[in-house]
Amino acid sequence: MEQNLSSYRIFYAVANNGNISRAAKELYISQPAISKSIQKLEENLDVKLFERSSRGVTLTPEGELLYKHVKSAFETLAIGEDKLRRSITLGLGNLTIGASSTLCKYVLLPYLKDFIKEYPHINISIACHSTTQTLRLLEEGKLDIGLIGRPENVKHTHSGSPIRSHLAGSKNIDFYPLQKIEDIFVATHDYLHNLQVRGVNRQQILQSSTLMLLDKENITRQYIDSYLQDYRILLHNIIEVSNMDLLIEMAKTSLGVGCVIRSFVKTELQAGILMEIPLKHPIPKREIGFAYSKNLKISKSLAHFIEFFEK
Repeated sequence: MEQNLSSYRIFYAVANNGNISRAAKELYISQPAISKSIQKLEENLDVKLFERSSRGVTLTPEGELLYKHVKSAFETLAIGEDKLRRSITLGLGNLTIGASSTLCKYVLLPYLKDFIKEYPHINISIACHSTTQTLRLLEEGKLDIGLIGRPENVKHTHSGSPIRSHLAGSKNIDFYPLQKIEDIFVATHDYLHNLQVRGVNRQQILQSSTLMLLDKENITRQYIDSYLQDYRILLHNIIEVSNMDLLIEMAKTSLGVGCVIRSFVKTELQAGILMEIPLKHPIPKREIGFAYSKNLKISKSLAHFIEFFEK
């Protein structure tokens, strides 16, 4: 564009008013300055834009053609300004959250229900990934915040409430614990009865059953593998699945013993659909919470989200 925006703004005002005097009053500049700007625009474009008369000015055919495009441009700018003002007034923004499909269903969505009530104009996107992938995407700045299970290399930086942590070896990730979860082994009454008929005692259930676990890339699986290794529990028959919902359904169909999170099968346990396998050494509880990169410039939307879960 060879002309500056002010030249087209003057052209637009004169065309709308059909009068240089009225355009000058609208723009708070002198009539001679208006006339000089129009003259310069016509010279630079090498075309006559207005017909002058004692009653004012009218667009030439060439002027009409230019006016259609200039009008569209200024209307687009006006729409943009209006959207910006509404965005500021309403608190519009965008927020991208990473979480596993399991944590998304059982923890994030119920949590977002209250957040959306308070901030209905923030657009939220959810990217379902494993904890390992979520942490990597946070480091790369591709997510605003992630809901994760605390990996073993996340250490608390100080005590108190709320507690923040960072990844060992990296001070770029803050971790805010929300709650503790407990991993347990479950099966149907029928499956446990069949093991009993075969002479399997309670202490040998895990070693003697088909054990259903999440895949090895999952933080939960890595945590359970460490537990099994610590207590020297050798497994002989394993089925790996990609998400906990599928694992729970497979346990309910008596395919084997499933390793699940207690709070996610609360209804099934209360109804007697699934039975908890008693363990000599219960699996230690672990934390889940929100993680975000301190290297990322915190947007207003993320600031609102952080303030919300720190309440």
